[in-house]
Amino acid sequence: MIAASTFQPAYLRLLRSGELGERVRSADRHLAACDLCARYCRVDRHETIKGAVCRTGERAVVNSFGPHHGEERPLSGWRGSGTIFFSWCSLRCVFCQNWEISQKGIGREVGPEELAAMMLELQAAGCHNINFVSPSHVVAQILAGVLLAAAAGLRLPLVYNTGGYDSPEALALLDGVVDIYMPDMKYGDSEMAHRYSHVREYVAANRAAVREMHRQVGDLVLDKRGLALRGLLVRHLVLPDDIAGTDDVLAFIAGELSTDTYLNLMDQYHPDHRAWENPPLDRRITRAEYARAVASAHRHGLRRLDPGSRLVLRVMV
Repeated sequence: MIAASTFQPAYLRLLRSGELGERVRSADRHLAACDLCARYCRVDRHETIKGAVCRTGERAVVNSFGPHHGEERPLSGWRGSGTIFFSWCSLRCVFCQNWEISQKGIGREVGPEELAAMMLELQAAGCHNINFVSPSHVVAQILAGVLLAAAAGLRLPLVYNTGGYDSPEALALLDGVVDIYMPDMKYGDSEMAHRYSHVREYVAANRAAVREMHRQVGDLVLDKRGLALRGLLVRHLVLPDDIAGTDDVLAFIAGELSTDTYLNLMDQYHPDHRAWENPPLDRRITRAEYARAVASAHRHGLRRLDPGSRLVLRVMV
């Protein structure tokens, strides 16, 4: 446990050394043949978005930003997580719960100065952290914004809230910048990932990314108030008919990361977007399906569940 009064976010050290500025310049060079997500489309995003699944060029597209009280308790606290929702996504999930943002791209382009201003406004509003939602395709833009915001007084932990299809190249740029990684681990089977999220080799890419995230920040550390300061928080959404391969995912977390991994085992799946065309995704999960997922977490020794998961466990089993 770390006292909030002594905590300093990781990026301040890189700011003082000048390394943060070098990361920004390096990330911008990566945009010229983009490898900043695991698709490796190699598009020159300085020139075009044609061929880029993320449909994002030099400037990030932001749908909205503000305090969010619906995240995990260590992030939301009592004043909210300072979320910035980026439009577009490198995944194409047929059941996406936010498909208007991720696949229609509703939002507006912003430059690094405006992105930095959003971060500082969220800090002034009392948020506990800055939470980048769907950031994988805008790593370069985020780094440019963080550099400006940190120089102007940003002092909050940074949360990288990702679908988990991140490249080693992107994570190398983020090493020492991100305080809290919050990846999805969506699937235990790449065939399911290809069928329902239209990506190849998701499991290999996802597990390599999450291993690297854990190497960088370790298990989730909370302050004495229960707020997250640094570490890994994994999300796994339970899907109908075990499409998500929950037991395989949980076995990986326990066996190759840590049994102290903070896990949000999510039960809130509901059909959306094109789920109706893809049974059995056209129904909610059952109580029994979720109970089996929680039992699997316990069988693998994963007992550091988000309070919402523990509450459902008490009700269901």
